[in-house]
Amino acid sequence: MERRFALFLVLAFAILAANAYLMSKLNPRPEKKPPQAARPEAAARPDADRKQPEERRENPDQAGADAGAGDQAPEKKPTAPHEKPQAKEPQAEVPKEDIPESWVTLGSVDPNSPYRMLVTFTNRGAAVARIELSSPRFHDLEDRGGYLGHVVMDETIRGKGCPVQVVGPGTPAAKAGLKPGDLITAVNQAKVTGAKTLKRALKKTKPRRKATLTVLRRGKELPLDVTLGRRPLEVVRPEADDRLSFMLTLSQIDDEKLATPETPAETVEVGKQLDGLDLWNGTWEVAEAGGSSVKFRRVLPKRGLEITKTYSLAKVPKESAKDATYRAYHLVFDVQIRNIGDKPHGVAYQLDGPTGLPIEGWWYANKVGRAWSAGLRDVVVSFDGGTPAMVGCPKITSGDVDPPWQDQSLTYIGIDAQYFSAVLIPQKENPAAIWFAQSQPLRVGEVVKEKKQITDTSCRVVSTPVDLKPGGVLSHRFTIFAGPKKPALLEKYNLQELVYYGWFSWIAVPMVTTLHFFYAIVHNYGLAVILLTVLVRSCMYPMSRKQALGAQKMQELQPEIKRIQEKYKKDMEGRTKAQQDLFRKHNYNPLSGCLVLFVQLPIFIALYRSLMVDVELRQAPLLGSGIRWCSNLAAPDMLFDWSGFMPEFITSGVGMLGLGPYFNILPILTIVLFIWQQKMFMPPPADEQAAMQQKIMQYMMIFMGILFFKVASGLCIYFIASSMWGLAERKLLPKTPKKSSPAAPPAAATPQPAPRQSRRKGGPGREKHGREQ
Repeated sequence: MERRFALFLVLAFAILAANAYLMSKLNPRPEKKPPQAARPEAAARPDADRKQPEERRENPDQAGADAGAGDQAPEKKPTAPHEKPQAKEPQAEVPKEDIPESWVTLGSVDPNSPYRMLVTFTNRGAAVARIELSSPRFHDLEDRGGYLGHVVMDETIRGKGCPVQVVGPGTPAAKAGLKPGDLITAVNQAKVTGAKTLKRALKKTKPRRKATLTVLRRGKELPLDVTLGRRPLEVVRPEADDRLSFMLTLSQIDDEKLATPETPAETVEVGKQLDGLDLWNGTWEVAEAGGSSVKFRRVLPKRGLEITKTYSLAKVPKESAKDATYRAYHLVFDVQIRNIGDKPHGVAYQLDGPTGLPIEGWWYANKVGRAWSAGLRDVVVSFDGGTPAMVGCPKITSGDVDPPWQDQSLTYIGIDAQYFSAVLIPQKENPAAIWFAQSQPLRVGEVVKEKKQITDTSCRVVSTPVDLKPGGVLSHRFTIFAGPKKPALLEKYNLQELVYYGWFSWIAVPMVTTLHFFYAIVHNYGLAVILLTVLVRSCMYPMSRKQALGAQKMQELQPEIKRIQEKYKKDMEGRTKAQQDLFRKHNYNPLSGCLVLFVQLPIFIALYRSLMVDVELRQAPLLGSGIRWCSNLAAPDMLFDWSGFMPEFITSGVGMLGLGPYFNILPILTIVLFIWQQKMFMPPPADEQAAMQQKIMQYMMIFMGILFFKVASGLCIYFIASSMWGLAERKLLPKTPKKSSPAAPPAAATPQPAPRQSRRKGGPGREKHGREQ
């Protein structure tokens, strides 16, 4: 028996280790921060320096137009001998004058400003490059270096320093007086020669610490003292060489039409535009910029069309400054196509959605979604105001999706991440109006094989064709929501169904409400979880007390059960009947101990779902924001980073033994308490088979610990508090007195052997009489 048990353990661990090793070899580990992966040299700008379509011939010298002092512009490639002459290719629609690439910002990351976000735009494609939230409740959980502000958009520039291309209001760079055109040559004596060296220098700094920037401005060296901050959460950001957010092109001009892709894999090609058009990679004119809005314009003289994209950022009035759920997490986005020619045109446009949503905690995060194959960047869509449908990121990545939605009244479409969403909401006077002939999910990023759920995804809408007479205008307005998934906030955008707890929502919602109530009292979600545990266990006390008494009674009945097993060794039916009679006689139900488990299971699942869904628990610390350990109750506690000395198949986060790059102490403490409870309160085994089963259960706890290693620390706190409560219950519960076995006769009635003298002839009386004589 012992040999079989040892063989079982060896084989189980061998299978787990082999699985983890093979997974790590077949699926190489991604960069530690996939969104910030190093870009190829071709991707000089976040949206422009990508793989360009062959027909593009616009602004050939634009690559170095904005290089600051000391920058090295990329060399101009000569035309290959076999290339076709430029005149024979379709003539591109270009502006009258070459427009240099530029960047515009709206809003601020200062939490005291009247804005909830800072939005950075680029005139290349008139796209949204980055949306940063200003609330101190939402920070980047992975970047621990000091935050200066995203002052560089072209990350491949190099030279005698790093030119400042954009300075966002409210950033430490803006507060220190940094300006576009400055050249950063050093950070705290660390030499800076470009964007990469600037990033490396800032990684060595810490938030809330001061740093000295050496800046070259108009040929003069200038020291600037800056107090660095913590990096804000970016709902939208540039990622590798993926295209940026809300890119627009024309899908139809008269008889010219773009081919309709059937799968998301086909739509990833950047060069799919009408011949001669380059609205994605070409630079647009900044027609208006100031206050809370920016307007981009692109004139197509050969087509007789003018296209404008206008973004306006919502502002919070002073009286609502303290309202965290005020309706200001959005941009108003206007698309206009005007016929400026003398002939009518039939036009339709194609608009892509947001990209680069957060995938923080990709090695442990799990998202609750309406799709079976939910990822961390799922496409969510609603038609006719109905319940939204969700297309999971893994499904989009594999290309196994349904055909595009055709001719339906779109309510909204966008990307749903774990705690944040970016959604495009058409503002229609008639909600039933059909603006779009087609809507579909879209893959824009490279596939990460071992983590398909983090692939960068987007969505696409294609408008219904409209006939424009000379002077006619096609005008559509959208609301772009980009913010946290707070129920009270989402209700103001009619997006409340983005918060989804699954089948156990009827338990999860009351638990979350109770948790927020306790937080309002103690101002710490760790303590609130403990108070919630006390409340749950108090309500369950009658059942747990009955379970404890049942366990005690089971211990009392062990001798009788053992006698029954010995009596009916070869009669299983008789043994079962005798045990049932014994339980019935003593009013004991062997299934009563499972009742507490059945009640706790939905509570456990509901709390688990709450930690995965409720944005308030994200970034909620156990001991305070200044302590790194357990600083996010929705993530593992991450005691220390062990990736420097542990094997890669363990730190990769892939496979059964892919535990991740951090060592977590709370799951281990949870399993230790489980084993302790098991040893203290499990009745002694009645036979060898029962002993074997108990041993297997104890060692299975080790496997449970492996599966439990990456769960949220808030869930571990719940289990630890619940286990401590259970131990206290069992210790304080009065013990039932042990009763003597009814089958054993009293000690006085036990016959005693006769004295040895009584066996002599004449008996004891005669012997006594003889001595007297």
